[in-house]
Amino acid sequence: MGKRIVIALGGNALGNNLPEQMIAVKQTARAIVDLIQEGHQVIIAHGNGPQVGMIQKAMAELTRSDPDKYIPCPLSVCVAMSQGYIGYDLQNALREELLDRGISKGVATVLTQVEVDPADPAFAHPTKPIGAFMTREEADKMVAERGYDVIEDAGRGWRRVVASPQPVSIIEIESIRDMVNAGLVVVACGGGGIPVYKTEGHHLKGAAAVIDKDFASCVLAQQVEADTLIILTAVEKVAVNFGRPDQKWLDELTPELARQYIAEGQFAPGSMLPKVEAAVKFAESAPGRSALITLLEKAKDGIHGRTGTAIHC
Repeated sequence: MGKRIVIALGGNALGNNLPEQMIAVKQTARAIVDLIQEGHQVIIAHGNGPQVGMIQKAMAELTRSDPDKYIPCPLSVCVAMSQGYIGYDLQNALREELLDRGISKGVATVLTQVEVDPADPAFAHPTKPIGAFMTREEADKMVAERGYDVIEDAGRGWRRVVASPQPVSIIEIESIRDMVNAGLVVVACGGGGIPVYKTEGHHLKGAAAVIDKDFASCVLAQQVEADTLIILTAVEKVAVNFGRPDQKWLDELTPELARQYIAEGQFAPGSMLPKVEAAVKFAESAPGRSALITLLEKAKDGIHGRTGTAIHC
């Protein structure tokens, strides 16, 4: 009996620019279709760090070229653009790989909004730099005219910073579930999702924020009632004492041990820490659920318990 699996793709699975992405998604598709061929249902989420940065910079340059004609593009719109073009490459690569193996299965990308709480403390302490570097004068102007938060970045100039709130729920979850139940391979929650919050009536307003794709994948996995969350990264297993002579690779982690290592500062913020936190949260969300952290090309072996770090209660 196959499992229902949510896969969270890291940036290394997508490349850093358009040519790299077109090459990278072919390898990514092979690893994903390996799981589909074994009878698993697969839902795919992905990051968008390099891609949304390129889009935001391009839109900022357009504004600079004619500020009276072009207003700054909202970050939520930039995330939506990145979902579209990453999804386009992913679903094409997946379709080709499936057909090459004689598997007739539809692939669809869902433009996904993810609800955040406007009262999330992250909004009071924005930390994520985005977009192009600015001069001090340009930064002051953005603060005065747009209310942006800015920081000076290591002597290279000024950059806007935005919040990274926790995801609350997936707005398009019913559509995603229907597609999965119909047998489609679904790409969703690209870049952590388009961050939105509820205002008057049924209106959703885009938030100036970025959502961590591992936390969004955890919420997605819970809401589609997945059996397993696979978080793909640049290393085969999670390690403690990373980079030191006493470095130790971990085959398994319980939530209790993971929290102990987190308290010790074993996992780097913005790198392995959110992956471990998301994996623990999913593993604890219902009986029988588990998470796996490993390399893209090791996903199939990881599902069979041959490698990776398994997180379960």
